[in-house]
Amino acid sequence: MKSREQILYYSCRYDGDWKKIKKAIMNNENWKKIDIKMDYVTIFDCNYPNYLKRLEFPPWILFYKGNLSLCNTESIAIVGSRLASQYGLKSCKKITKLLKSKYTIVSGLAKGIDAEAHKEALNKHTIAVIGCGIDVYYPKVNMELQNNIAKNHLILSEYPPHVKPYAYHFPWRNRIIAALSQGIVVVEASMKSGTMLTVNEGLALDIPIYCIPHLYGDEGGKGGNYLISQGAQILIDEQDIMMI
Repeated sequence: MKSREQILYYSCRYDGDWKKIKKAIMNNENWKKIDIKMDYVTIFDCNYPNYLKRLEFPPWILFYKGNLSLCNTESIAIVGSRLASQYGLKSCKKITKLLKSKYTIVSGLAKGIDAEAHKEALNKHTIAVIGCGIDVYYPKVNMELQNNIAKNHLILSEYPPHVKPYAYHFPWRNRIIAALSQGIVVVEASMKSGTMLTVNEGLALDIPIYCIPHLYGDEGGKGGNYLISQGAQILIDEQDIMMI
């Protein structure tokens, strides 16, 4: 049985790289106990979030600030474009307002739709899953929001302290957002976006997908329209939203 200290060492040594940590575990690489002033939970701990165990590649370790028990609540992911339109932001705020009493709101603390969802849920419960060390502020414009969530809600990352927000971290981060959720609401997304990757992770877990329709020719909303054409549930009014 691997110890939590062993997993922590491998994670810090390999900057949270899942495959390298797995290789270290399989080879039982040498390790030493290190001190870290940060809360963390490993896949071998009894308080590891159960929802994440259904992933093909569950995180070996999660660093966190805030209330880890939120991972065990009924949650909904609200995701969308960083370059959100006013229509998208308005829709996001309305949807979050309607759902936050029933669900913990999960998103990725990015600009645009993610940030709007977190902000609207601050008087209830929200989880932010990020693609860098939780002591790193990215994007910096969300620094105050990140501190608020860390203090009163939950920030999660599989990356150890000081790890930078490399682009390839974010598609990998999205599987955690999907797995924590009982449904995924796509507010606004282009065809080639991280949101679509989150949806793919959700589909692999048989999680229902909900989408806001967008105008014909709107490239920023084309991804959501495509998902609707492929069978995602369309949200056209408050009644649809409340049925989630």
